[in-house]
Amino acid sequence: MKELRQEYLTGERALFQGRDLKIYGTTFADGESPLKESANIDLHDCLFEWKYPLWYGRNISVRNCTLFATARAGVWYTDDIAFEDCVIESPKNFRRCRGVKLKNITFSSAQETLWSCRQVRMENVTANGDYFAMNSEDIEADGFTLTGNYAFDGAKNVVIRNAKMLTRDAFWNSENVTVYDSHIYGEYLGWNAKNLTLVNCTVESLQGMCYAENLVMENCRLLNTTLAFEYSSVRADILGRVDSVKNPVSGKIVADDFGEIIVESDKVDPAATTIARRGEGRE
Repeated sequence: MKELRQEYLTGERALFQGRDLKIYGTTFADGESPLKESANIDLHDCLFEWKYPLWYGRNISVRNCTLFATARAGVWYTDDIAFEDCVIESPKNFRRCRGVKLKNITFSSAQETLWSCRQVRMENVTANGDYFAMNSEDIEADGFTLTGNYAFDGAKNVVIRNAKMLTRDAFWNSENVTVYDSHIYGEYLGWNAKNLTLVNCTVESLQGMCYAENLVMENCRLLNTTLAFEYSSVRADILGRVDSVKNPVSGKIVADDFGEIIVESDKVDPAATTIARRGEGRE
């Protein structure tokens, strides 16, 4: 592979259709799309200062690099790309990509990031921004921290472990999502979700888990969570107290204690759902 070291590149498409390159300590300054349509590229300790640096590429490795805020929409339509130990300041990154690996990554402005991507693996990723991972599929994440609303809207086939998510309206319209050993704080969690499973999680959510189909909660805690499970089919085993439950459509909800339980017979069939304190019969 050809090596480039400590270059300062300017102008549009500076390395357009580059092939088989190892690039070290290089600054991609003003000029759009410097690596558009490139393949088999290794980038180390590089700086990206302008828009659209990695579009329509394949087999790209990026280590110890920085995408500044001006490097907007940095990675689109690119397959088999791996970022490790990088800081990404620019929004709208990773759009319609396949085979994305992200390890030890900080997204400081992650608005509209990771949209419509496939086969995503994340390890120790921190993100700050709304609409993270909308309509993406086949995602595995471990050690994930997110501050930003509307995360994983429309996402499918997602497994998340050891996460802390401060996000209103997370997992709306999602399908086949499982979250393990995580903390999720935010209103209206999981509306319209299908096959959402939470295991060993702590949740705080006003009107959380409503309009959901086949919601499963195992060994979870619900802190300050009110009006939960409205119009949802649910199997929930909750540690501690649930402050209020409203109109689940079917299933079983077990907890150590309940505050308010609202079951309106003109809206749901009360016999279709069992709501019980642990160790007791039907509430």
